[in-house]
Amino acid sequence: MTAARKGLELISRVTAAGELELSLSEVAVPPPGPDEVVVRVQATPINPSDLGLLLGPADPATATANGSVTTAKIAPQRMAGMAARLDQAMKVGNEGAGIVVEAGANTQAHLGKTVAVLAGSMYAQYRTVKASDTVVLPEGVTAAQGASAFVNPLTALGMVETMRREGHTALVHTAAASNLGQMLNRVCQKDGVALVNIVRSAEQAKTLRALGATHVLDSTTESFPADLVEALVATRATIAFDAIGGGPLANQILSAMEAAANRSATSYSRYGSSVHKQIYIYGMLDVRPTELDRSYGLAWSVSGWLLTPFLMKLGAGVAALRARVLAELTTTFASHYSETISLREALQPEVIARYARRATGEKFLIDPSK
Repeated sequence: MTAARKGLELISRVTAAGELELSLSEVAVPPPGPDEVVVRVQATPINPSDLGLLLGPADPATATANGSVTTAKIAPQRMAGMAARLDQAMKVGNEGAGIVVEAGANTQAHLGKTVAVLAGSMYAQYRTVKASDTVVLPEGVTAAQGASAFVNPLTALGMVETMRREGHTALVHTAAASNLGQMLNRVCQKDGVALVNIVRSAEQAKTLRALGATHVLDSTTESFPADLVEALVATRATIAFDAIGGGPLANQILSAMEAAANRSATSYSRYGSSVHKQIYIYGMLDVRPTELDRSYGLAWSVSGWLLTPFLMKLGAGVAALRARVLAELTTTFASHYSETISLREALQPEVIARYARRATGEKFLIDPSK
C-alpha cells in the first residue's frame, strides 16, 4: 500500500485574545476522487485579496516569531468584525500553479501536466482539487508564468466588460502602475479603449508611459486636479475602478467627471449634469474612510466591485474570458514578481513587513517547494 502523501499548508487564525497567528501545519493530502487531481504547488501569488485573509486586520509592525508560530496584534476596535472567524484555522491563497502528480479515474489526461488552479487554499505544498478548477497551461509555460492566470487577468477583463455593459466608453484606474494596472493598460491598448491611469509617484508615471500609456496622471502633483479634468474631457471616461478606497481620491474623480461633463453643457441645472458618474472601489490601499462632499450633482454612484460576483453574473461568458487569458498569458496577461519566497519565509516578520506594504510594483510569489 502506498503511504499517504503529506505536505505543509499555511494557516491563518484570529484568536479571541486579539491576536493573529500564522503557522504551518503538516497535513495528509486527500487522494483524488474520480474527477479530481492532486497538484504539487510550485507557484502561488500574494494578491491584495489574499492579504485580507492572510493578515486580516492585524498590524504587521507588531509581528513577532515565536518558534513555528508568528503572531501580530489586532487593535481592539477592529475585533468586532472578526467574530465569525475567531479561533478558526483559515487556509489562504486564491490561485496558483503546479504539476499534477496524481489523477482520478476520469482525469488521467491531466497527469504530469502543468496546470493553473483557482480553488483556494493554495499556500500549500499539495492541493487536491476538481479538474474543472484547473486549466492546463500551454506547452513551455512555467508554473510561475501561470500562477496568476486568474485573479488579475479576469479582473482586468472584468473591468472593461463592466464598462461596456453599463454603457460607458472609457475608464479611469487608480494604482495604475501595479501588475494589474499594467495588465489593464495592455488590454485597453489592444481593445482600443481609452484609459486614464492614476499613479502616486513620478517613477510610476514614467513606468506606464514607457509601456505606451497615453493618459498618465500623478496624484501627488499640484496640477493633478486640473490634469484629471483635461484627461476626462479628452477620453469622456465616466467610470472608475479605485484600488485606493480611502481618503479623497474617489471624490476628486467624481468632481473632475462633473467638471468635464459641464464643459459641453448648454444650460445650467441645479441638480448637476445628467451624465452618470460611477466609482467602483475594489481595493483598500488607503484604510481611511472614503471622503465624499457630494458637490457633483445627483447622477453618481459609489459602490464596491468584486471579481467573484461579477463572474457569477457573467455566467457562460466566463469561458470566453478564460480562453483569451490562456491565449495571451505570456503577453497581455504576463505578471512580474519582485520576490519569490518559501512558505516558511512567508511567516518571517521582516518578510511580512515587505509584502504587507502592498507597494505598487512589488508583487510576491510563494514557491512552496523552496
